[in-house]
Amino acid sequence: MKEFLEYLLKQIVEKREAVVIEEISLEDNSFQYNIKAETADIGKIIGKDGKIIQAIRQAAKILAVKKGIRVRIQIA
Repeated sequence: MKEFLEYLLKQIVEKREAVVIEEISLEDNSFQYNIKAETADIGKIIGKDGKIIQAIRQAAKILAVKKGIRVRIQIA
């Protein structure tokens, strides 16, 4: 899942090397992913009216259901 998120995010941002995703294991097959990037790129990740981050979360949720896990994505 982390690799999937890194791939998606690095296609959006300008400074690809600055994208960092922290994976935190929560209870019972649940994971939290904290996204860190350059301040200028955070706006691109969020998108207009939050549409880009919503799409990323939805894609991650679909993959998570296939793997039998739950995910939470936050921008740090």
